Amino acid sequence: MTIKFDRILLEHGGGGLLSNELIAKTFLPLLKNPLLEELQDGAVFEVGGTKLCFTTDSYVVHPRFFPGGDIGSLAVHGTVNDIAMCGGVPLVLSAGFILEEGFQMEELERIVRSMAVAAKSAGVVVATGDTKVVPRGAVDGLFINTSGIGVIRYGGVLSVRSIRPGDAVLVSGPIGDHGAAILSAREDLGFASAVASDSAPLNGLVETILAASNEIHCMRDATRGGLGAILAEIAGQSGMRITIREEAIPVRDEVRGICEILGFDPLFLANEGRMALFCPAESAETVLRAMRGHERGQDATIIGTVTEDRRGRVVLETIIGGSREIDLPTGELVPRIC
Repeated sequence: MTIKFDRILLEHGGGGLLSNELIAKTFLPLLKNPLLEELQDGAVFEVGGTKLCFTTDSYVVHPRFFPGGDIGSLAVHGTVNDIAMCGGVPLVLSAGFILEEGFQMEELERIVRSMAVAAKSAGVVVATGDTKVVPRGAVDGLFINTSGIGVIRYGGVLSVRSIRPGDAVLVSGPIGDHGAAILSAREDLGFASAVASDSAPLNGLVETILAASNEIHCMRDATRGGLGAILAEIAGQSGMRITIREEAIPVRDEVRGICEILGFDPLFLANEGRMALFCPAESAETVLRAMRGHERGQDATIIGTVTEDRRGRVVLETIIGGSREIDLPTGELVPRIC
């Protein structure tokens, strides 16, 4: 039974079940159009015979600085990665800043400098932007919105609709690093220094993958809600069964430790530099070699397969020999993770 809410909860922004319901029941019906209905990481369209993609995202992460990154580099990486998941080569970004009165100028300069370094590393420019200042208390220091445009040269159709029975499921590296880094920074855990965010641009890795195979069916970066949430979304949208093997899913020992202390499942911790990929089984080893040959995919692995199942579900084969279904997470996960 679906519960109707008369107010927004933190859970509506967590990347789980309530986030999906908010989109499906509020935004999608009122803004309905063919581009939005694809529910991709970005909108893909043609202008004058050139295929483009466009995406936007907002960043409210707390704390603003964390092991392995900060809100500035995260804003660049997140938008670059959404373009890459559409098969696009990122060209230009915009940056909108909402600043609280009294925010330290030194901290702002540090964040903008980090954005500049991240943009240079990803091969993009921040071509336009906007700044708003609001009274004290109206925003928590600083929020950033970034949008981006990319050009798509890949000939295939990267979409949930392209996934087929027999496809292999690959992940580009250990999951949960970003969520664990944020949690360790908030909770001041003793081994916090051992865990760093995976925040990084994935466009170079994606270019390597697409050059290696013209049979890639779908790609997603596993951000809010983690790998478990994006696989559950894909299974629901495609109407396929995705079976993943727990023993094959890479998770760092430090991340497992944080999850055990705080009661989290690594499957549902956010990532900002990890992606999942679907391709035919016969192409999987070729794609895997290509991924492992790139610095962002050195620990890539094949974690599962796709079969027909109209229920559209994710099944985890556990280490102890059982199995369980993976659903979209409910309740509050980790608020303000990105």
